[in-house]
Amino acid sequence: MAKDKVYSDKRTVIQDFNFGHATALVFDDMLARSVPFYAELQRMMAEIAADYALPGTSVVDLGCSTGTTILLLDHFLPPSIPVVGVDYSQEMILKAKEKIAEHGMKREVEFICQDLNQGAPVRNASVVVMNLTLQFVRPLYRQTIIRQIADGLHKDGCLLLVEKVLSGDSNINRFFIKYYYDFKQRNGYSQLEISQKREALENVLIPYQVEEDVHLLKSNGFPNVDIFFKWYNFCGFLAHK
Repeated sequence: MAKDKVYSDKRTVIQDFNFGHATALVFDDMLARSVPFYAELQRMMAEIAADYALPGTSVVDLGCSTGTTILLLDHFLPPSIPVVGVDYSQEMILKAKEKIAEHGMKREVEFICQDLNQGAPVRNASVVVMNLTLQFVRPLYRQTIIRQIADGLHKDGCLLLVEKVLSGDSNINRFFIKYYYDFKQRNGYSQLEISQKREALENVLIPYQVEEDVHLLKSNGFPNVDIFFKWYNFCGFLAHK
């Protein structure tokens, strides 16, 4: 696994974060060192997906990046259930295909290159996964995409949504962010790397409060919402019809 050094050198101009070639090369390491309990979070989603996945439907990973979730799902789902990975980055999809070719898959896998700001290609699915993806969709389009997911889901299906979140209390929010940056430092990121990446994400990653995400889900086809994971400013939601 290539080590993430994308923001290790001092930059005079910080461009917006993107999911292009440089990021795709180190993305697995970036996630492992930047997302608390990332491996356990992936395992939990696969475990839940296995209980909701239905014969004759598919499981869709919106924002599949390098295919880590798809590979894990392969260990939990019946082989007859196909998986669809969607990402707007061709570089990420290429990386996902390389990993699947290396590890092998027991099921049919399809990749779709699509910007989720333009809609969610969800049809006849029993499980949809959005792992740290919706936060990169422009707020203007989030209601539409959640509604499209609800419309494309089987009546007994579910949406697994993981997001960075904000606290409604400014003091708690500051503490949570501090704890998060401490976590990143413990995982080997320098102050410079943390600072430059934070600036790169500033206009790209737009988190909601937990209550805002719950309202978004409940008002767009998912009356049943619960939290299956929470670590300071990270939250996992299980939503079903």
